[in-house]
Amino acid sequence: MAFSAVVMAMTAPGQTHGVSVIIDPLMADLDITRTQISTAYMTGTLVGACAMPLVGRAIDRYGPRAVMAVVGAVFGGILLALTLVTGIVGLTAGFVGIRMAGQGALSLVATTTVAYWFERRRGFALGIVGALGTAGISMAPLLFERLVSATGWREAWAIQGLLVWAVVLPIAFWGIRNRPADIGQHVDGVAPADGSPDTGELTGWPLRAAMRTGMFWVLLACMSAASMLGTGLAFHQIDLLGERGLSATEAAANFLPQTAAVLLVTVGAGALLDRISPKFVLCGAMLTLAAGIMAAGVVAPGWSALGYGLVMGTSGGMMRAVESAAVPRYFGTAHLGAIRGTAYTAVVAASAFGPVAVSLGRDLSGDYATALPFLAAIPVLVAVTAALTREPRPAGRDLLPPGR
Repeated sequence: MAFSAVVMAMTAPGQTHGVSVIIDPLMADLDITRTQISTAYMTGTLVGACAMPLVGRAIDRYGPRAVMAVVGAVFGGILLALTLVTGIVGLTAGFVGIRMAGQGALSLVATTTVAYWFERRRGFALGIVGALGTAGISMAPLLFERLVSATGWREAWAIQGLLVWAVVLPIAFWGIRNRPADIGQHVDGVAPADGSPDTGELTGWPLRAAMRTGMFWVLLACMSAASMLGTGLAFHQIDLLGERGLSATEAAANFLPQTAAVLLVTVGAGALLDRISPKFVLCGAMLTLAAGIMAAGVVAPGWSALGYGLVMGTSGGMMRAVESAAVPRYFGTAHLGAIRGTAYTAVVAASAFGPVAVSLGRDLSGDYATALPFLAAIPVLVAVTAALTREPRPAGRDLLPPGR
C-alpha cells in the first residue's frame, strides 16, 4: 500500500493538476493560444489512451513489477525530452507521452497491484492508497508553481523527470511484489480457513463477458464523466477562478481544500465500499460533481471558494475509491488488468475533451459560467442511469476459461 501510494503521487507531472501551472508560461514562451494548447493536450491524451489496453494485458501477463519499471523509465525519459520543446508539434508529442505513461499507465499499475493483495478490505486499502496518492498529486501545483517560478518550465520538467526515475524505479525493482503467493503470503494476510495451500490462482470475469454487462458500461460512463469534467475544470482552474476574482496564487491554493476533502472522503468511501453496493457511491459522486460544476460559476474569494474546493474534492475522492474497488468487486481479479486497461482507455480519452470543452464554452459565450450548467447535466444523467442498472452476479471460478 505504501509503495503504491508513492507511485500514485509520482504520476503528478503527467496529471492535469501538475500540467496546469505550466500552461501560461508555455503559452508565453512558445507563442501559442489557450485553445491551441488545449487541443494539443486533447490530442496527446487521446493518443496516449490507446495504449491502456496493452498496458492492462501486460500487467496480467508479466506482473506489476516489470510493467512499473518500464513505465517509470519511459515516463522519466519523456519529461526530460520535454525540455527540448520549441513548438506545438513537439509539445503535442510530449503530451502523448506524459498522459500515456503518467496519468494512465503508472496509475493503472499502482492501483492494480493493491487489488491483488486484498479482497475483504480491498475498498479500504484502495481508499488509503487513493487518498495518499491524490494528496501528493493535489499538492503538486503549489510545488511545481514555485519550481517553475524559480527555474523556468524547462528546468522544472527536467527535475521532475529525474525525480520519477529516482523514486519509481527503486520501488519497482526492490519494493513491490506481484502477488502474495509469490512470497508465501496470503490475500488479506489471512491463510485459508481449511488449511489448504494458497496457490494464488485468480478468479473472475473475462473481458468480453464483463463488457456484456450493463454495469461495465455504467462504470465507464461514471469514470469518464468524472475524468472529463474534473480535468476540464482543473486544467483551466487558474483562469476560471481568476474570472471569479481570485488571484493566481489563490486559484492554485484552491487545490488544498480539494486535497483535504479527497484525503478524508477517499478513505471513508473505500471503507464504505466494503459494506455497501458501489452503485450508491457512484450516484453520490456524480451528483456531488454536478453540484461542484454549478458552484464554479458563482464562487468568490473567501468562503465560497473554499466550499467549491471541498465539493470538488469530495466528488473526486468518491470516484477515486469506487473506480479502483468496483471493477474487482464486480468482475474479480483473473483478468483485472485487461478490464481496467480497457476502462482506462475510455477514462483517459474522456479527460482529453474536458479542457477543450471548457475552453470552447468560454470562447463561444465570453465567460465560463454560461457553459457550466450544460456540463453539470452530464453527471446527473449518468447518476440516474447508474441507479437503474442491475448489478452483475459475483465473479467466480465458473467464469474462468477451460483449463484454468
